[in-house]
Amino acid sequence: MADAGVSGARPGRSPLTLAILTAIGVALIAAFLSLGVWQLQRRSWKLNLIATVDARLHAPPVAAPPTADQSDAYTRVTIEGRFRNDRETFVQAVTERGPGFWVLTPLMAPRFTVLVNRGFVPAEKRIDHSRPNGPVRVTGLVRSTEPGGAFLRSNDPVADRWYSRDVAAIAKAKRLGPVAPYFIDADATPNPGGYPVGGLTIVAFRNSHLSYALTWFALAILTLVGIVILWRRGRE
Repeated sequence: MADAGVSGARPGRSPLTLAILTAIGVALIAAFLSLGVWQLQRRSWKLNLIATVDARLHAPPVAAPPTADQSDAYTRVTIEGRFRNDRETFVQAVTERGPGFWVLTPLMAPRFTVLVNRGFVPAEKRIDHSRPNGPVRVTGLVRSTEPGGAFLRSNDPVADRWYSRDVAAIAKAKRLGPVAPYFIDADATPNPGGYPVGGLTIVAFRNSHLSYALTWFALAILTLVGIVILWRRGRE
């Protein structure tokens, strides 16, 4: 019987193939490490943001400014003026109290006008809720405008259907003239009759950056292990 020879032998990878695969692996490791470091930097930024907002939430209110931007979000402010109840806007909302509307009412202060989210009303209280006619003092949080609308639902100013608190669009639709570029979420001070219900602002920041960083670092380690295995098998 003729000798079948040595079976099962596995030729090693060529040096060029090993070099190419190693270069790809090293590039992936560098990318994974960079992403991991970036996530740690994002985590540090997020923790600072959370600390800053928490300090603002517990600080004494300051006078509402005529202008503000995202860096001023959640600052506690107070303002005095009169509500323009004839220009209120209802923005669809889903809260811990169920579905309904936010009641946004222009407040005319001595120096400027600002939209105030007076709080939540269910659909049956859209018409029947308190509307102060005299001077009022509002305390609440600075909130950034929400342009455009909600996910898959755009605001429709012509039909007076609103899905987000878009300050500029509401001011234009209600012919308010110049207004502050932010709105105020009123605090939980009770309104006569119980509605609108203020103080429902949800302040929560997702912080999963550490888990993301660990994932990227784990991928870098696994890639390194893969390179080592590749070289060991390539020399067999």
